[in-house]
Amino acid sequence: MTNLTVHAPAPVDFEVDLASLRGDCARMAPHWAAPDRIASAPVSPSLIHGVTVPSSSARLLDAMSDYGD
Repeated sequence: MTNLTVHAPAPVDFEVDLASLRGDCARMAPHWAAPDRIASAPVSPSLIHGVTVPSSSARLLDAMSDYGD
C-alpha cells in the first residue's frame, strides 16, 4: 500500500492571480476569432416532437417560483 502525503495548498493571493489571469487572456485574445453572429430562425412548435416530461418533473417545475420570487 502506498503512503500518500497530502500537503495543504499554498495561500492564494487573489489579486495577483486575477491580474495574471487577465494578462494571460489579453495575450491569448488575438489568437481567437469570434465567429460571425448567426441569427437563427424561430422553430415552429409543430416541428418540435419527441420530447416527453415526466409528470413528477412537470409538477416540481410548476411548484418552483420563477427567478427566485
